[in-house]
Amino acid sequence: MTRGDLPFIDEYRNERMVLAIAGQIREISTLQISLMEVCGGHTMAIHKSGLQAFLPENIRLLSGPGCPVCVSSQQFVDHAIAIGRVPGVILTTYGDLVRVPGSVSSLEKEKGKGVDVRIVYSVLDALELASANRKKKVVFLGIGFETTAPASAAAIIQAGKQHLQNFFLLSAHKVMPPALETLANTDTQIDGFIAPGHVSAITGYSIYRKLTELYQRAVVISGFEPVDILQSILMLVRQIEARQFSVENEYTRVVRAQGNPMAQELMEQVFTRESAEWRGLGWVPESGLYIAEEFAAFDAAKQFKVRVPERRSPKGCICGEILIGKKRPSDCPLFSSVCTPVNPIGACMVSSEGTCSIFYKYHA
Repeated sequence: MTRGDLPFIDEYRNERMVLAIAGQIREISTLQISLMEVCGGHTMAIHKSGLQAFLPENIRLLSGPGCPVCVSSQQFVDHAIAIGRVPGVILTTYGDLVRVPGSVSSLEKEKGKGVDVRIVYSVLDALELASANRKKKVVFLGIGFETTAPASAAAIIQAGKQHLQNFFLLSAHKVMPPALETLANTDTQIDGFIAPGHVSAITGYSIYRKLTELYQRAVVISGFEPVDILQSILMLVRQIEARQFSVENEYTRVVRAQGNPMAQELMEQVFTRESAEWRGLGWVPESGLYIAEEFAAFDAAKQFKVRVPERRSPKGCICGEILIGKKRPSDCPLFSSVCTPVNPIGACMVSSEGTCSIFYKYHA
């Protein structure tokens, strides 16, 4: 396959299109505008492509709480470690989470001490592990937003069908809209949101309507290539300049208005929504996905009675303020000196979608 045979990649990386859209943005932009990209994938794409350099100085891009590893609370890591220390437990997790610091340890350090921590690529891998190791208790650490929560829900339903009594989920799954509404209520200037494409593929458009109608913020659902992001910024600038706010979809090749109804039904069947703790935002109402009582047998939080230590936040780390756009990584006294990808002090330096990790890779 030659270059040019991939229209959904090549045409969205076309330099002439990038320059043309950037020129349109400069032509119509007159106001001081702050836009927040919510998804860590967008943050990565923006800095990898150097897109800020194509924008006029009056447009500022802020990185938001779209990295699942970053927003998962320190208490969640401490809870996972406590469960992992129970004899006969196998902890399964996505790779990024193992290096996130808890209060006194991390999953990576615990693995070095003998705790059985295994990296999986899917919750279904954890399910298969439980099926093959019936005498062990397999706990999957569920993190992520509407994108990954349906798979966790499906795994719990499948575990029930297979009569697996040794599969459990510790849920730190979250939903995005309440967090965005909380951000709209902060004193951080956010005029518009570059809305997450993958989340929106599951949820559809309607979850953002409150942001536009009640909070008067511009919202555009965006893809992840340079042309996608610049086109989304152009659409946002047009809304803000005209003071006419709506939910627009730039990512039409993936996202539909109704989203994915089957995935939505899975989440509604397995999870209930309650307040959840977000790093940087604190406790956000109706933002956490907790396992419904019908499936309590698979809920690690209910089935493992462990003592979770009192948290100890790392001194000097401003990861929370970075996640809500108040600070940049370069504002942190630990950034690139004490806190590096090799020695992360805060969660934002761990994940490939973490703002500090991205800044370190492309700007440090």
